[in-house]
Amino acid sequence: MYDYIMIRYGDLILKGKNQHIFRQNINNQIAHKMYGLEVELEFQHDLVFIKLNDVEPELVIERLNYISGLSSYSKTMKCEYDIDVISDKAIELLKSEITEPTTFKIETKRADKTITLKSYEISNLVSKKVLRNVENLIVDVNKPKTILNIEARREGTYIYTDKIPGLGGFPTSTGGRAMLLISGGIDSPVAGYLTMNTGLEIECVHFESSPLTPVESVQKVIDLVTVLSRYAPGSKIKLHLVPFREIHEQILSNIHESYIITIMRRMMYRLAEALAKKNNCKAIVSGDSIGQVASQTLESLITVQSVLDTLVIRPLATYDKSDIIKIAKKIKTYQISNRPFSDCCTVYVPKRPVIKPTIERAETFEKAFDYNKYLKLAIKNTITIEINERKPLNILDKG
Repeated sequence: MYDYIMIRYGDLILKGKNQHIFRQNINNQIAHKMYGLEVELEFQHDLVFIKLNDVEPELVIERLNYISGLSSYSKTMKCEYDIDVISDKAIELLKSEITEPTTFKIETKRADKTITLKSYEISNLVSKKVLRNVENLIVDVNKPKTILNIEARREGTYIYTDKIPGLGGFPTSTGGRAMLLISGGIDSPVAGYLTMNTGLEIECVHFESSPLTPVESVQKVIDLVTVLSRYAPGSKIKLHLVPFREIHEQILSNIHESYIITIMRRMMYRLAEALAKKNNCKAIVSGDSIGQVASQTLESLITVQSVLDTLVIRPLATYDKSDIIKIAKKIKTYQISNRPFSDCCTVYVPKRPVIKPTIERAETFEKAFDYNKYLKLAIKNTITIEINERKPLNILDKG
């Protein structure tokens, strides 16, 4: 029944003279996501139309749900501008969608100003015929449950009832690049998703300590990044796997138990900053939520961040855990994160971690071993792989 998907841009209207740059970026992403579908794309200055050519609209919408910068989209019928034809199409659409009594109104947008009738006149003419032919409709112009939209444009008239919300935000990669610290937990993938929704492209860094941690923990991270890659330009994200075992062992052997997590995170931030600078990432992204655990008190965050010159972004800083879980379930990372494989942040957790560490004490503890030597070696031996949504990777297949 539907001929097109009508797509509306999101906050791009805030970008003034730079709008065309953002539109080009998001149009490229739409074209990429439609790969393999027999659809046609029609780009206009304010909207995008996808001609379905008998492709199921739900399949197109599923792919659009991975693109940041889209405000909303609608399944539409298209016809020429003729009141009788428009009315017939409207009746067909409403009869298919309305099965029980509902309040209703018609809203018309006359984008083609060569049309002599005013918008309200078009609505009145169509509504008379609709009300005579469609049951269960009760007119309510103030708070209707169903709105029949008529959009008369120069190339044709579009008729629809739904406005499906998009991700909003800005197109991914228009705001620069950032390095996401990703573990196998619930929080960091959500932080990555929210970061991309603001227009930043991400790379991911994971610290692996096999055989202290199982290789399945690395696979869990690969699977999480694969999910995140659906939201990335070209459906690709770089993942940097940093060998952390030797640093991990030095920390366990030389650092007071209460400061193990603090020193471990300071080492991770140093490594992340080195990789960020090497890969032209202007910020580091963390899944910290203030006060959620001992390592995320203000004192802990300050002590850990003090080793950096690079900006740290914490999208989840003020989020409640239940809200983070809701997003994780929405983007389909929650079940992966719940797999029972520990990473180096969760194995050997001290019984009494310090809640209010200080920079001075952390620096004193770090003198127990030559950490710079181990950091350089870890950077040198870092393995970078490209995660692609369309090419699933099983690390066990690589030996």
